[in-house]
Amino acid sequence: MAFLMNQGRSVAYRLLGSEANPLVLLAHPLGMSQAVWDELLPALLPRYRVLTWDLPGHGASQAWGAAPITPADLAAEALALVEHAGASRFHFAGTSIGGVVGQQLISEHAERLLSVTLTNTGAVIGNAELWRTRAERIRQEGLAAMAEEIVPRWFAPACFEAEPALKAGWCTQMGRGEDDSYARLCEMLGSHAFTGKLAGKPVRVQLLGGSEDLATPPATLAALAAELGGASLEILEGTGHVPSVEAPGLFADKLLAFLQAA
Repeated sequence: MAFLMNQGRSVAYRLLGSEANPLVLLAHPLGMSQAVWDELLPALLPRYRVLTWDLPGHGASQAWGAAPITPADLAAEALALVEHAGASRFHFAGTSIGGVVGQQLISEHAERLLSVTLTNTGAVIGNAELWRTRAERIRQEGLAAMAEEIVPRWFAPACFEAEPALKAGWCTQMGRGEDDSYARLCEMLGSHAFTGKLAGKPVRVQLLGGSEDLATPPATLAALAAELGGASLEILEGTGHVPSVEAPGLFADKLLAFLQAA
């Protein structure tokens, strides 16, 4: 892991693979960390250079601070990392709030993108009241206290049955996050949408969802596909909100096939 100072904050990132290969930037879900991509690395690194990072107040990245967070802020941080890596154009893949970063890049920086894979996300995720309530509870109760309630929504029930330690592990990871940064990201999700902002952009986009996803169900992905002018959409059966953790082999196959076609 390495660190980059950006806008007065330390951002934790990993840059792996040969400089001669095309760059793939990966953005993780809310409450998790760049570790969600670990199982994909063996499949990606022979052909691609891979850049991952931790969102504000997540993993080893410094907390955000007092100002609100916007999708433009997160996209700017992503582009700062890409420029630090020395790349002009890149492939992008993001899950959940990571997919929101991808939508901001499509909307405002399409010329930088070689391809985009968005998973388990939406032009609109949830609603303002849901996110406002969660932000308030996080500030009052803390991430460690709420992790037991939130983490089970990330995975299909069968995934927990097959890996009993998975819930405890991700509850521990989530509980180590910085409460206010997480709350500000919740407020961002409740106050920003990409309705009407994505059509007509010259970017190849692949959408993946999970049949068991409670946070961004298949209908949310279908609505996003329509916003993107009919982008390809596939629902992965038996998976929940985080396919890179639940079905890394299948997800790697889908991503690699799309990258190679692009």
